[in-house]
Amino acid sequence: MKNRYPIIRTLIILWMSVVIVGAFLMDIPRMSILEHTARNLYFHVPMWFTMMAGMTVSVVYAVRNLLQPNLDFDGRSAAAARVAMLFGLLGLITGIIWAKVTWYQGTNVWWNFDPRQTFAAVCLLIYGAYFMLRRQLEDPEQRGRISAVYNVFAFTTMPFLLYVLPRQVQSLHPGADGNPAFSDITDPRMRLIFYPAVIGFIAIFWLLYNQRVRLQRVGRRVGQDR
Repeated sequence: MKNRYPIIRTLIILWMSVVIVGAFLMDIPRMSILEHTARNLYFHVPMWFTMMAGMTVSVVYAVRNLLQPNLDFDGRSAAAARVAMLFGLLGLITGIIWAKVTWYQGTNVWWNFDPRQTFAAVCLLIYGAYFMLRRQLEDPEQRGRISAVYNVFAFTTMPFLLYVLPRQVQSLHPGADGNPAFSDITDPRMRLIFYPAVIGFIAIFWLLYNQRVRLQRVGRRVGQDR
């Protein structure tokens, strides 16, 4: 894997370079209100998909740690959650900016408690508590066990907060009650960039996640040598 890692990293960089160039240069249809801001679709939505994929990796290792306590499983779970949280925060920030230049253009409003935005923020706060919990527990085994249980709880809330509940209420956000989903308003040409962008961002998650796991292993070895 060590020999293949630089090759995979280079391929991901090239892949995302093509995606970014296509995202800004490829022609898109002029949709009402969105106009050129629709290009944010290539970044905002894939970041949320990446967060969900990352949290899935995290909860899988959390469950494995509960079934077979292992510091490596706990470290992998925490590393995946940290990187996934980064993409979630970026997804929230890009969403706030997108809302400002479309829904709230010409006003001083940056946050209007739109249901989907609010539920997304609540989801991130729940996962934020996961990291706070880990910081309060000094014993590694206890930290791994208790945080794994909380991780499972946090993961079960994510589908409801990001998908189920927002679709049941009125919202300006596409995909909510009374508004079409992006699949209904997005030109097929945009999907030529959108789907590769999803793959590319998940691949970036894989890179960052593996780097954190390798750093954790080095840290444990240094601690053992001491």
